[in-house]
Amino acid sequence: MDLTPHLPALQVIVPMLSAPLVLLLRPRGLAWAGATAAALLSFAIALNMAMVVADGGHLRYDMGGWDAPYGIELSVGPFSSLVLLIVSGAAAAAMIAARPSINRQIEHERQPLFYAAWLLALAGLAGIAVSADAFNIFVFMEISSLASYVLIAGGPDRRALPAVFKYLIMGTIGATFYLIGVGLVYMMTGTLNLADMETRIVNVTEINPILVAAGFITIGLALKAAVFPLHVWLPNAYAHAPHMVTVFLAACATKVAIYVLIRFDFFVFQANLTNHGLQFSLFLLPLALLGILVASAVAMFEGHIKRLLAMSSVAQIGYIILGASFISVAGLTASAAHMFNHALAKGGLFLAIAGLACHYRDLRLDQLAGAARSMPWTTAALVICGFSLIGVPGTAGFISKWLLIDAAMDQGDFAWLLVAIIIISSLMALAYVWRMVETLYFKPPVAEAAPTEAPLQLLLVTWLVALANIGFGFFPQFPLALASAAANLLMRHTL
Repeated sequence: MDLTPHLPALQVIVPMLSAPLVLLLRPRGLAWAGATAAALLSFAIALNMAMVVADGGHLRYDMGGWDAPYGIELSVGPFSSLVLLIVSGAAAAAMIAARPSINRQIEHERQPLFYAAWLLALAGLAGIAVSADAFNIFVFMEISSLASYVLIAGGPDRRALPAVFKYLIMGTIGATFYLIGVGLVYMMTGTLNLADMETRIVNVTEINPILVAAGFITIGLALKAAVFPLHVWLPNAYAHAPHMVTVFLAACATKVAIYVLIRFDFFVFQANLTNHGLQFSLFLLPLALLGILVASAVAMFEGHIKRLLAMSSVAQIGYIILGASFISVAGLTASAAHMFNHALAKGGLFLAIAGLACHYRDLRLDQLAGAARSMPWTTAALVICGFSLIGVPGTAGFISKWLLIDAAMDQGDFAWLLVAIIIISSLMALAYVWRMVETLYFKPPVAEAAPTEAPLQLLLVTWLVALANIGFGFFPQFPLALASAAANLLMRHTL
């Protein structure tokens, strides 16, 4: 039996149905094994769909046999398949590595609940990527958000509680803005299917509600994506969450919100609203540039390593938004490619930090001095992923930054200013990555040396991700093919 036509539905069903089953697995280690199996199966499904899409296919699935736009449609194209690879890959890698860290941070009796919440977050994020219906995107958005709040607050650090409360408030505002925008579009078009919206907006005579809807949806999703200056929830949420939760969410959560923002805007609004592309660019391009520079500057002086990398994420989100704001095939290709490459780099960095946290309770930089002497393999993986974050040639990060510079060169009179900002921010990234390297390798220890390396299970996954940063730096064809196909598809909807 060929399951390929059913893969879009299985992408959501597998983790969603696994969550209550994992909740019932009480013996120690069994809940982790069940959650890991579900995450790996989810990744295998995403990889299978990506190969189908890379060969020119496009997967659609009508839930309950009801044809769109009257029924609920699931759709997987090149952009959504790239996002699904990021989400499921991050969930699987973090889950495989999670057990040593989770055993330290989560009480054994609460671990089944924690793993169930993890799978619900995975199901919600995957559902956002496969849904072709604006309201179901909201439903999956709420599933993933509620599960994420549980994950962030589930560790031993009580500082996570105010952090997750701020995240909850900001996330709720963002979701409400998105829902208001969808309601306005539905009021004017009578449909929630994105493809049907695109065709019906052409016949709308009163365009002002559509323009207001575009504003609500853009701001709401920018809040979810932590676009500068709407990023205030992100640093503390990443810093105080359990370490493996940070690995998972930092690699994919904000990127899914950016995916919805780009997909909704290009498929629905830019295809039909006069000069909306210019409005989109004028609104987001300055925010992207400010985010790149300001967040990088803050990261240069941050003393806590997880907060440092959280601020770095705000800057990297700026790169993704910058490429999208060019409204070009080259810019969108760079944007989609950087979503994938940043997930690799930042996921690897936070995995390495989880390894350091096994022996260093305080993750302030000054308390990690000399850690490379006793944990050389962990710190070496951190350095490789840091090089990818900077964009050193031979790493995945270099590929997307080079594509972004190439796209910026086509932006007329402002091209050199844009290129200069990208280069300056990369030098700023070099500065804060060097701060980590200098502290770990060249400063004398201020605390008792760690007795051993990170646990082997965690160390192997960390190095697998670190080597993937190098592998996709030399052989970027597969993600670039998906990114290029996604960019061409998005631009065809603006013509």
